[in-house]
Amino acid sequence: MGLISEVLLLPFAPVRGSAWAVRQVLQEAERIYYDPATIRAELARLEEQLEAGEITEEEFDRLEDELLDRLETASRGSAGTGNGTTQ
Repeated sequence: MGLISEVLLLPFAPVRGSAWAVRQVLQEAERIYYDPATIRAELARLEEQLEAGEITEEEFDRLEDELLDRLETASRGSAGTGNGTTQ
């Protein structure tokens, strides 16, 4: 960008900085959400809850399907980007 456009856009610098920060937080949240290790740990916790009688078989099946869908999405994303995230 030229000097004039930089000067004219200077009042918007905090907004641009905030947007960058929001993008960074979102990317990190997605990375954690689709991390296979995190998903496997959640599956293990889910099984423990079922065995302890804290959730019903129907709840277990529904939540397990959601986690397996996330794991499949993570696998497809890591094959495409090499970093485990979907972009």
